Order: sequence, then C-alpha cells, then structure tokens
Amino acid sequence: MSLEEEVNRDAFRDSIATIDESGNRKYIYPKKPSGRFYKWRTYLSWGLLAVLFGGPWIKISGEPLLMLNVIERKFIIFGQIFWPQDFYLFVIGMITMAVFIIVFTVIYGRLFCGWICPQTIFLEMVFRKIEYAIDGDWQRQKKLEKMPWNAEKIRKRVLKLSIFLVISFFIANTFLMYIIGSDDWIQLVTDNPADHAGGLTAMVIFTLLFFGVFSKFREQACIVVCPYGRLQGVLLDTKSILVTYDFVRGENRSRFKRREDRKEAGKGDCIDCHACVDVCPTGIDIRNGTQLECVNCTACIDACDAIMNKVGFEQGLIRYASEDQIKNEQKKITFTPRMMAYTAVLGVLLSVFVILMALRTDVETTLLRAPGTTFQEQTDGRLSNLYQYKVINKTNDALPIHFEVLEGSAEIKLVGKELVLQKGENIEGALFIILDKSELDGMKTDVKIGVFSNGQQLETLETVFLGPI
Repeated sequence: MSLEEEVNRDAFRDSIATIDESGNRKYIYPKKPSGRFYKWRTYLSWGLLAVLFGGPWIKISGEPLLMLNVIERKFIIFGQIFWPQDFYLFVIGMITMAVFIIVFTVIYGRLFCGWICPQTIFLEMVFRKIEYAIDGDWQRQKKLEKMPWNAEKIRKRVLKLSIFLVISFFIANTFLMYIIGSDDWIQLVTDNPADHAGGLTAMVIFTLLFFGVFSKFREQACIVVCPYGRLQGVLLDTKSILVTYDFVRGENRSRFKRREDRKEAGKGDCIDCHACVDVCPTGIDIRNGTQLECVNCTACIDACDAIMNKVGFEQGLIRYASEDQIKNEQKKITFTPRMMAYTAVLGVLLSVFVILMALRTDVETTLLRAPGTTFQEQTDGRLSNLYQYKVINKTNDALPIHFEVLEGSAEIKLVGKELVLQKGENIEGALFIILDKSELDGMKTDVKIGVFSNGQQLETLETVFLGPI
C-alpha cells in the first residue's frame, strides 16, 4: 500500500461523522434497524424501562428500593439506609464500580453502552421509535428536514415534540423520585406549589434537560459528554470483544456482481453497500475499525447479516469478536483463561461489596474509657470505670437503646436519661461500668457489652476495665 493510500485510509480519524468541514453540527438520520439483535435489545429495554419507572414505587420494609438524596446525604439501596457515617461503604462501592468498569471493558468492550445504558435505551428504543412512526424512515426524515414550513411539517413537528416533551416530563419526575422518594414527590405535586418552589424548579429543569438531550443533543451525549468512549482507548486491547468488521474475510470490498467468482477476482465478501453505515446512530463506518463514537449497538450487525442473506453469503461479516479472533479467522468467541480470570475478579469484587452490605448493622456504637480517669471505689466496695459512648441510628425509625454486660454480674449505669434515638440521629454520652473486685482479672479486665433495642441485640462491644495493681 502506498503512503497516499495509507493516509487516505486513515483520514476518517481526522474528524467525526457528526461535524462537517466547517465545524457545524451535522445531524444523523439513521435508517430504522431490524434483525435479531435489535429484537433482543427491544425486549431487554422493555424490562429495564419497567424497572426504572416502577422502581420508585417498590418498597422493602417500608423503604424505597433506591433513593439517592444527595442534598440530605441520605442514600437508600435495596431498602437499606446509608447515612454519612457509612461513607466508607460509599468509597468501597465507588472503587468497586471503577474497577468493575475497567475490567468489564477490557473483556467485553462497550457492551454496557449498547444494551443497558439509559441514554441508548431512551434514544434508540423510545424517542427514535416515535420519530420513525411520525416522520418515517431515514430518507423521509431527510426530506422532511429540507421541506419548507408547510402544514405537514408543522403538524409533524408539533406532534413529535409534544410527545417528546411529555415523555421527558415523565422521565424527569421519575429521576426526581429517585432523589427525594415517591412519598415526598406525591406531597410535592399535591401541596400548594408555593410551598415547594425548589422541587418544582428541579422538575422543570430536569424536563427541559431531558427534552434537549433526546430531541437535539442525542448522540453527542455519547461522543462529547460521556468519558467512556475516550476511556476505551486505553482500556481496550486486541483481545477485547467488540462489534467488529471481519476485514480478513471482507477485503477487498467492491460492488456485488451476479455469477462472479469474487475470490478469483481478488474481492472479499463486503459488497460495499453501506448498509452498516446507513443504520449507525453515530454515523460511523464500522469497517474503519474501533472508533470512540461506536456504542456497540449491533445495528450494523443486523444490517450486514440481512445483506449477506440476500446475496447468499455467510452471516457474521460484522459480529462480536476480538481483533485477534478476526486475524486468526476464528468464527466463534472463545472464553479464554484471561477472560475467565477477569470475570472471576468481577465476581470477587461484587461478593466483597455484598458481604459488607450484609454485615452492616442498624446502629453503630463506639465505647471508650474516659481519658485521664482511673477506677473509683463505690460505697459497697465495688469498683467503677467511666466510659464515653457514641451511638448512631442508621434506620428510618426511632430506636430505644440500652446496654447490658454479656458475661458476669457487672452493672451499667447511664449518666442521664434512657436513650431513644430518632431516625438518623447520633447521641453521645457517658456511662459507668461497675464491677465486683472478685471478677477482676489483674489490672486490666476484658468486658463484653451488648447494645440492645426492643429486646434484640444489635451489636457486641469489647472494652477494658481498669482495676488496682
């Protein structure tokens, strides 16, 4: 290959498909996809959308399935409440998620983007389907865009944008419920609007934001805003599974001619029909190789397979594969030891996080001897030590708290009234542990204390009782 041919081959990397030569936005009108992958993605999107819109109304033990109230620093995951005191779990969760993304991308590429990402699901499975129903397929959309503002264009634009706005309103309210909870949302929409100016303002801002993203900004969210596409440049390697064009089988590409022996003519199976380009929602040519704009939506796979069926060639010219598998002419994905090891790492990370979540208690108590103090002798001859405690209620209910010594006949006396912690409250105080001299085990005696609420032991604490030498 000459230097000029090599430069021309890589010229696509000098620009992106959504920007023209003058630097202006070039809107993408992808052809409506169809095929087995598109059908599976549609079914999956129905399930994920049902979970998304139904999530705020699902409660576990009276708590939402998921609520991320950043303002009040209150987070609920699977009915478990997390307060600022659980920040370590948040950090571990974020580290786990970051490592998970890295390891998952190294193995499976941008599978998440094409199948699970909310941006892709809403744009491709909701808004574009509505657009195809109202404006028609890609060629009709292009024609409508160039059409002068007549009755047909106004009618279609008003209808489409009105539906887009209504759907954006529902999406905005759903995301708002994930922040403040469904109960507070019901109060927000039923009370006097003047009492909830902040919440209503957030609702309007979210609605306009989603409307702008899905009606105009569209694929730019993936190309310009989302860092994942750029991250894949350092995460992917030749063994990563991606939507890939089989250049070994497809090149040299040329137009299809009946009764022609393409192998004898030095031609590959790619008939240069541009079907894969026409359906791409980000406007790229997958035959140029891995590109940051590609979200692995599989539309090009379905389009290419349909063409291969028509001309009588084998399917899979574009398929899920790694670069190494293409070079080695492997037809099926091989689950290598490397992939097994990385998948095992993912499993371990998730398991550790789940175990930490399961071991989390409803209260968190610390008990320390008061600094600078020693034992005191009581009038009845027993000895006492002064301790300081701090108790945090991690539940959404009021909890009465009391302490008991679990072994021996030691006694606990609180300084002040009995403890009742409101939801999310933390209380500090002092207490005495009183111990008979016969129970001393030298200068330092280990003592186990239980933290109880409503007859149920919530925690076990260990401390040291100081006695005479």
